[in-house]
Parts: sequence; structure tokens; C-alpha cells
Amino acid sequence: MAPVLEKQLPGAAGAGDNNNEEEEGHNLWTSILSEVSTTSSSKLPSGKNILLFGEDGSGKTALMAKLQGADQNKRGRGLEYLYLNVHDEDRDDLTRCNVWILDGDLYHKGLLKFAVSAQSLADCLAVFVADMSRPWTIMESLQKWASVLRDHLDKLKISPEDMREMEQKMVKAFQEYTEPEDATPSSPQRRAQTAGEDEAVVLPLGDNTLTHNLGIPVLIVCTKCDAVSVLEKEHDYREEHFDFIQSHIRQFCLQYGAGLIYTSVKEEKNMDLLYKYLVHKMYEFQFTTPALVVEKDAVFIPSGWDNEKKIGILHENLSTVRAEDPFEDFITKPPVRKLVHEKEINAEDEQVFLMKQQSLLSKQPATPTRGATVSVLTFLYVGYSGAANEGVLANFFNSLLSKKTGAPGSPGSPGSGAVGAGVQGSAKKTGQKPGLTDVQAELDRMTRKQDSMVSTNNTPAPTENEA
Repeated sequence: MAPVLEKQLPGAAGAGDNNNEEEEGHNLWTSILSEVSTTSSSKLPSGKNILLFGEDGSGKTALMAKLQGADQNKRGRGLEYLYLNVHDEDRDDLTRCNVWILDGDLYHKGLLKFAVSAQSLADCLAVFVADMSRPWTIMESLQKWASVLRDHLDKLKISPEDMREMEQKMVKAFQEYTEPEDATPSSPQRRAQTAGEDEAVVLPLGDNTLTHNLGIPVLIVCTKCDAVSVLEKEHDYREEHFDFIQSHIRQFCLQYGAGLIYTSVKEEKNMDLLYKYLVHKMYEFQFTTPALVVEKDAVFIPSGWDNEKKIGILHENLSTVRAEDPFEDFITKPPVRKLVHEKEINAEDEQVFLMKQQSLLSKQPATPTRGATVSVLTFLYVGYSGAANEGVLANFFNSLLSKKTGAPGSPGSPGSGAVGAGVQGSAKKTGQKPGLTDVQAELDRMTRKQDSMVSTNNTPAPTENEA
């Protein structure tokens, strides 16, 4: 029995070692699985949505195409879909952020149901695009599209408890905003660390702050800010105009708890800043850029930074307008300046002109009146009233009426109508060309009268000696 026991003792010890190894292996796998689980839970979430609103031609599609890295993108209709690639360099993680661009025509607002639902609302961010090249449309456009989004959210079947929770989250994010201080250039996309409760400073909201809480983040993007110089040169905009515009936009931002950024795709102004702020709001990446309010065409105001007192600084520069004046009374649409091109005037062919006069005369009664003949001749005579003698004038008009006599339909041709029925008849009797006899007689009378008037006017006044 003893040998057996001795043989069993080493065996028992070996079994204990195996159990220890199995336990260590189990703990190792548990640790690995726990780490994987923790890492997977911290990966970039999918299903995030950016909702883009704005007027036609405001630059919505061009803005997102630039953020995509595309040179240009064709503008769609109805409801466009794009996406942004979001890369977390720290965890080497990549995801896509959905971008929905609503058409500028209100007819398509019903398509919003395909972009945002009650389940996906919590993962949405709204962007209202304002066109700085047409500043007189900014406030009306912002109010219109904010109303469209509010109406759509009211139709979603969201429980009051869930909506209240989303609204409180917006209030908390606004109140807990702190100006970035310690930037980390080596890892600009590292997720922001949540501050401890003892470090958070909560300030009360102003009377005009978050009065229109949508429960989701909102960003106002002013596009085409390179047009500021154009507005100054062509429409006489001054610093006062831009301060007034910025003041009204910032008041709107306070109501919705929104951020504000001025951009220019043409000059690539603030485009990188816009991307960083979007992924910061959507994925909680660390953001290290403070508010920028010095340059009038490159303003950036993050959500939570602004308040009534800071906006009041702009009002100090207003001299010809008050801050509370209606936006459309001061920022008016300039009159349309139509370019008038001087058209080259070509003289009508003389034979065509004479044929028209002949046609007009042919429509007169069968017996032409003296007044009708005189009126046409007077018209012809006025242009050449400076003729020296009746012979030159008569020959001139005779040459006009006798040109191209052989051409069909021309004045004086065999098949053409005469100046008048009576004139044509007399011409046939005498064998002369149609209309020349009466025309010659009338010209003789008019030139004699003109010569008599000239001679009277040219009679020299008696000199002092003669008197």
C-alpha cells in the first residue's frame, strides 16, 4: 500500500499544479475578454446623423463635399445623402457619419421622415446654413428652417420623459462649457475627459438662452464669407452692418443653444475647424479651439460660450441703427442693377423705307388729299431743309423715287403701286414715271416758299449811315 501511496502523492501534487495553471489560464482569458469588451464599448458609434438645412444656392452640398475631400459634388434634389469618414487615430477606429441635405424647396420637407425618426433623434445634429453673400435673407432663412425642424420633431412619437431628458442634456452641455486651455497637439482627436463634479462650474441660463430647446445640438454655418469684401465695395457695407448681422445671428444661436461658424469653401476658410467641431459634438473628441470674434469673416463661437453681455459688445459699435431694430429694416436687399447694352442702330434701306411710305399712301382713299401728300413730302423735306436751291432738292427726291425702276415692286417700276391712285392715273396719261409730276410740283412750291423765307431773313439790316 505504501508504494501506492507514495505514487499517489506525487500525482496529487501534479493535479494541484494543473489546477493552478488552468486557473491562471482562465484568469488570463477573462482579462483579455474584459479588455476586448471595454475596447469595443469605446469604439466610435455608428448611426450618427447630420441634418443640413438651407436655401437653394446657399452652398450646402459644396460645403459637405469639401469636408468629404471631394473637389465638387453634383447638387441633388429632394433629400440628398452623403457621409463623412470619421477616424479615431488613438484607437485606429473608423466610422461613417451620415449627412442628410434637405432641398431648399419647402415642398420636400416631408422627406425628413426618412432622415430622422424618434429612435434616431438622439444621434442627430442640426446644421442651418446661412448665405453671407445674400445677408438680407439670413434671418428669414434661419427662422424658416428652424420652424420646419420643430414641426417635424413635434410629429415624432417621442415620450415626454425622453424628450425632457434630451433637453436637460442640452442645458447641461451649455452650462458646463469651459474655454479650452491645455491643448494636446500630438493627439488632437483624443476623446475629452469628463470633468469631476467638483470642477464643474454651472452658471444659470440667461432669459433668452435655450428658449427653443430642440433636444439635439444645433450649429449655424455662414457660407460664402469671402463675399464680405464684395458687400463692402459694391453695396457700401460698413463694420456696423456686419456687427448688426452678427448680433442678430448670435441672438438666434442663444435661443437654440447653437454654435456659430463663418466659412468659405472658395478660400477654404474655417473648413478644418468646422470638421473638428462637428466630430467633437458628435463623437466627443477633444476640442482645443477657443472662440474667435476678431475677424468679421472668420467668426467662431462654440455652443455655451456666448451670452447677452458678450453680444452687447457689438452694440457699442452701432451708431445709425439700434440693436433691437428689425433686421430687414437695416439689412435691405439692394436694387437690381440691370446692365443696359447699347444696341447698334442700323439705318433702314432707303428703298425699303420708300416702299413702306408707298404702302401707307396706297391705303389712303382713292382720291388722295393734299394733306396726305404734303405730310409725307414734308417728312422727307425736313431732313434736307438745308438744300441751297430747289433744283438740287428736286433732283435729290427724284433720284430717290426713280432708283431701281426696273426692279419688281420698287417705286416707279411698272408693276408697283404709285404714291397715290390719282398720281398713278395722271402718270399714265402723261407717260411720265408714276408720281413724279405731282411730287415735282409740290417740291417746287415748297422750295419757292423756303427761298422766299430765306431771302427775307437774309435781308441786311440798315446801317447807321443808311438810316
